[in-house]
Amino acid sequence: MNYIRRAEQRGQVNLGWLQSQHSFSFGHYYDPQHMGLSTLRVINEDKVEPGQGFATHGHRDMEIISYVIEGALTHQDSQGNTFTLTAGEVQRMSAGSGIMHSEYNASQSEHAHFLQIWILPKFKGITPSYEQRRIPQQGAMTPLVTPQGEGNTLSINQQTHLSRLMLTAQQKFRLQSGTNLGYVHIVKGALTADGAHFSSGDGFALEREQSIELQAESALEALYFELP
Repeated sequence: MNYIRRAEQRGQVNLGWLQSQHSFSFGHYYDPQHMGLSTLRVINEDKVEPGQGFATHGHRDMEIISYVIEGALTHQDSQGNTFTLTAGEVQRMSAGSGIMHSEYNASQSEHAHFLQIWILPKFKGITPSYEQRRIPQQGAMTPLVTPQGEGNTLSINQQTHLSRLMLTAQQKFRLQSGTNLGYVHIVKGALTADGAHFSSGDGFALEREQSIELQAESALEALYFELP
């Protein structure tokens, strides 16, 4: 592991209606030591107050993935999409040549807690598009997003894979990066990797051709990125 990102060291934003923690430089938070990894540019952990959210705003030339941890998020965009994303679902929006969208907490009483992830695109200026899906867990590691949308996954305009890792307490799992860079972001729970402890909000990278044994200290939910 040549890169470790601790939850408490992330950029912090508190706007009252929004509390956000930035794993990498974003908005007013800038740290040249944390600008992303390969095609992975943003992981923001957002908690939105009931009935609040992000008013209509624009994006272009970015692959944007939303992963809801708790609650529900309503998405509307200039392509005519209006959907509500609930806990465990995954959404991919290709901003491409330009798209306007809004995201609001769908509940008037409960918080919405989600991750927003930005992946740099392979091709610029593509036609904007949107996908959303609930993908059941199958074994410890389940693919969620792949370049061609293989199987039941969402597609993405990049040679990047995103999978969900789910382990029970004390379960072991060997993670192998192969020819890609790897990056683990812990959503819930805790694990040890090469003797180091990691918990919710922490992240760490794997070098190419690295093999590492993970052991869950408690029930674990994590995202694993395979990056070119």
